[in-house]
Amino acid sequence: MANGVSGPMPRRWGMPVLFLLAMAAAAAGFVANAYFSEIRAGNVWSLTYGSAAAALLVLAVTYGARRRMMRLASRFRAGGAAGWLGLHIWGGALFLLLMLMHSGFRLPSGVITGWLWALSWWTVLSGIGGRMLQRWIPRMLSSGLTTEVLYERIPDLVEEIRGRAARLAAGSHEAIATLYRDLEPEFAAPRRRWLFFVDITAGRERRGREFRHLRRLLGGEDREQLDRLEGFYRTKLEIDAHYTLQQTLRLWLYLHVPGSLLLVALLAAHLYSVWAY
Repeated sequence: MANGVSGPMPRRWGMPVLFLLAMAAAAAGFVANAYFSEIRAGNVWSLTYGSAAAALLVLAVTYGARRRMMRLASRFRAGGAAGWLGLHIWGGALFLLLMLMHSGFRLPSGVITGWLWALSWWTVLSGIGGRMLQRWIPRMLSSGLTTEVLYERIPDLVEEIRGRAARLAAGSHEAIATLYRDLEPEFAAPRRRWLFFVDITAGRERRGREFRHLRRLLGGEDREQLDRLEGFYRTKLEIDAHYTLQQTLRLWLYLHVPGSLLLVALLAAHLYSVWAY
């Protein structure tokens, strides 16, 4: 601002700042508690941190349930998706801190508590990795691609492009038909190419040289058919890029979600054993 006074904090920073302050307060409280009394399993400090961690984990897990019941959540005005996502991310980070405080920052000795400790780290770290993928992959896909593709439609789209390319090659110049026979395996099915993670246009330039060389030898209608075949090939490469990167997000869910559900189940067993005995 012109007078040097900063404006209000953007809303998107509200929840991160709130949780960072909560984490700082929790850490300060832990230091104060440790000064007056040792934090060990079963005492009031440990139980307080553990109960708070359990409550945060339950809140973080409800984000997944809300995503699957969006209409019901909207009907009862259960908050916006952005707020729940923030709670899921930052609440998970605060959960991990409280879990470590609950154990006194010591490695657990029991079997169930050991699994709880390991799954807590796995769930939070895999969640952070997934969040990074969710922000990075859409940028990659939009930076060098012109085709937007729904993951579920990829097999049908590939089959459609393969058929159109085959029909074009069947009635084209022999040189174009020969080039298509060389490309035919790439048209056959969606292909996962790890090179897309570093170069979203992987393979386009190498094949482009072949098309440019052949284009100089052809003319008129044959050149137009070659251009159409190149267009089909470029579209197929872009579909492969979507297939590779979107599939990565789906594979990440198989790493993150089962671990988090197992964590909740073990936490319930742990809480039952603590409060029942």
